[in-house]
Amino acid sequence: MIDPAPIQLDPAFDNVWDELQYRGSVHVSTDPEALRTLLGGDPITFYCGFDPTAPSLHLGNLAQLIVMRRLQLAGHRPLALVGGSTGLIGDPKPTSERQLNTRETVAEWVTYLQAQVLRFLSDEGESAVRLVNNLDWTAPLSTVDFLREVGKHFRVGTMLRKDAVAARMESDEGISYAEFSYQVLQGMDFLELHRRYGCLMQTGGSDQWGNLTAGTELLRKAEGVHAHAIGTPLITDAEGRKFGKSEGNAVWLDANLTTPYAMYQFWLNQDDAIVVQLLKSFTFLPQERIEQLATATAEAPFRREAQRVLAIEATSFIHGADATQQAIDASQALFGSGDLAALDLPTLAAAVGSLDKQATATPDAPVLQLLQETGLVDSLSDGRRAIAQGGVSVNNERIDDPGATLDGRLLHGRFAVLRRGKKTLAGVDAAPAA
Repeated sequence: MIDPAPIQLDPAFDNVWDELQYRGSVHVSTDPEALRTLLGGDPITFYCGFDPTAPSLHLGNLAQLIVMRRLQLAGHRPLALVGGSTGLIGDPKPTSERQLNTRETVAEWVTYLQAQVLRFLSDEGESAVRLVNNLDWTAPLSTVDFLREVGKHFRVGTMLRKDAVAARMESDEGISYAEFSYQVLQGMDFLELHRRYGCLMQTGGSDQWGNLTAGTELLRKAEGVHAHAIGTPLITDAEGRKFGKSEGNAVWLDANLTTPYAMYQFWLNQDDAIVVQLLKSFTFLPQERIEQLATATAEAPFRREAQRVLAIEATSFIHGADATQQAIDASQALFGSGDLAALDLPTLAAAVGSLDKQATATPDAPVLQLLQETGLVDSLSDGRRAIAQGGVSVNNERIDDPGATLDGRLLHGRFAVLRRGKKTLAGVDAAPAA
């Protein structure tokens, strides 16, 4: 069985701020020296917000949750805000207006996201996470009170200069008053959390920096308090493309949307150029171990040791060691000597669905026909030769008869993995007719 590293701070660092810096978790911030002093002193209360614009958190949110967990391990008290009100509006995208979800949908997604947060942050002890919902303080507030108590502190010129707003102002679509006001709502969250819980710091993605500083400025103007913000780097692939639902390539933290097998493969397939940074950002491995893996990547990249460790550590943190072991077993069953029949249905379905070559079939479909349909062979005669040479298998069992069918060979009554040679695979889904 795998043995993931313990979830703890690196003892090489005396101050959690120094560890965040080493891990590349700070792209932009308010006063760095003041933050180092603040985070190296007595515990503070800090927050991060997550808007329920989907039924699950994703990889970008995970980056925030890990920063929160590191701060929590250092004794600081996290507030996890799931935005029941800001989720009804949505922060402005640089390109177009968001589609508004119904109140019922947003309320349902709030409960989903709150449950997910508790998978990553401890709710026990003096630094236990507290779940908060900004609908609690916005719903009772009248429009006039909102404008008098909060809106009066904001200057339109400053709001127009925020990156997302400026981009939308230059577009053909423009920006609605609702989305333009989003930064005021988020700023009010910081003010309210300071008043209720003494919150002094907010974390978020660097693309949210305008919204983060809206909150620090509001606290300065309304309360005379010098609060802080940390903007983390955006998570991108080796080509610099952002991962996220708005980019159409989201990696979800819900196992029903991105299976543990798919999650494991995602980390396993990362490029050498970014794997060390991903180890820093998404694992709790100490600096010494990460440097060992960096050396291994430089000296023997073909072994992909860093990717394997990253896949184990990150998937275990997200889905647990048992689900990660299932994903490893599935990989071995597909590409090694493991037992496909031992995989549970969700893992098997994810593994079969990950193969590049695919076909649907009836439960009694001829194997020879499927070899051609999936492109494992060029023709039926080519398929017969491959079978005669002992180079074809179904679910890792060799096929000797060119007239063989899937009948009696399907796993979970539905799936089959066709193999030609050692490494050329295709997946078959023989789901019964509805």
